[in-house]
Amino acid sequence: MADRPPGSGGPEEGTPEYDWLYGKGGPDTPTNDADADATRVVPRQPRADETRMMPTVPPPSPRPASRPASSTAPSPPPPPARAGSGASGSSGGRSRGFRRPRFRVRWILLLVLLYIAYLVIVPFYAWHQVHKVAWEPSGQRPDDQPGTTYLLVGSDSRAGLSAAERKKLGTGNAAGQRTDTILILHTGDGPNLLMSIPRDSLVDIPGHGTSKINAAFAYGGPKLLVRTIEGDTGIRIDDYVEIGLGGLAGVVDAVGGITICPTEDMQDKLANLDIKKGCQEADGTTALGYARSRHTSNIGDIDRVKHQREVVSAVGDAVISPWTFLNPFRYWNLLTSVPDFFAFGEGTSTVRAGMWASAMTHVNGDNGLSCVVPIADLAVHWDPDRSKEMFGYIIDDKTSDIPKSLCTPTGLPKGVVP
Repeated sequence: MADRPPGSGGPEEGTPEYDWLYGKGGPDTPTNDADADATRVVPRQPRADETRMMPTVPPPSPRPASRPASSTAPSPPPPPARAGSGASGSSGGRSRGFRRPRFRVRWILLLVLLYIAYLVIVPFYAWHQVHKVAWEPSGQRPDDQPGTTYLLVGSDSRAGLSAAERKKLGTGNAAGQRTDTILILHTGDGPNLLMSIPRDSLVDIPGHGTSKINAAFAYGGPKLLVRTIEGDTGIRIDDYVEIGLGGLAGVVDAVGGITICPTEDMQDKLANLDIKKGCQEADGTTALGYARSRHTSNIGDIDRVKHQREVVSAVGDAVISPWTFLNPFRYWNLLTSVPDFFAFGEGTSTVRAGMWASAMTHVNGDNGLSCVVPIADLAVHWDPDRSKEMFGYIIDDKTSDIPKSLCTPTGLPKGVVP
């Protein structure tokens, strides 16, 4: 340090204060001088009540996006592979975090195949329980004809019905074998034709003379009825279907009911029927009474056969609805009820029976024709000219050529009000 000038305010060299403050050697004396009198720098000790400053800790530096290639830090080990999984990368392995779906496509496909098998197996199971009927008559019959003609007969037999069932259905206790329903269904190149033959039709019954056509069924069962129809119409019957009296009610209930559209209020105690006019849902008991009633109209049996065609067609529509095939319980109930209510002619195959059921759904509106055999009066006599013309269209499989004036709901000429 330079000599302090006078008046600088500090102790002057040579004074006791100067020597005491800087030591005998003064401020320029080297610090390594071993002068015992020199002032030593004593580290300052903080007081207990003094606030201390903590050193500032710098924030951590951001983690580099990628580790330099020259880094020597070890890489973390890869996650262990799952059991059963393949290698990663090009080996086709699964990426980390991938989870397999709970229901795999192959399980869904398996369920679909099993359900299809169910839809196929149930009809074959039911078919083996169906009663077969000997119906083909002996002797001369019409030659084979184009198309397929089915004969549907509603048997009025009470066999198999308990007293409670007869009371519920309003069938009475009549004994014997009768029929109130006779329908001819023809399928071929043209529209399907469903033609009713009124049970009171006066025809020639082989071996029994002229009588009501349903008497043929009572005298000789299906064989005599088929022989009578073939002889009087010239139409060859290819297959035979018979439904029991309680069968119609059972099938309607099996499909969950049908829609009927009576054009007037109907009250018939003999048929256990009491309904209002207008379209409505009907259960099996109501549908059967609607198809059997003939005491609520002035045209009796002619009006009844119209209701029969309506019910049969409605049942067919319900049977082949998508809901029947999508609901396994309804499908099972319907198919397994067939053996209890239906009988098919001997020789009828499962495929042919299915074709008949499908054809029954295409007999109304633009899909087909629905009418009564042409008649001349309510007695019931067939019209000799008009009925022969109608039979000719069926024999030749030309239902598309049948005029509307020939196919009428009552069988009477169009425009004739009974």
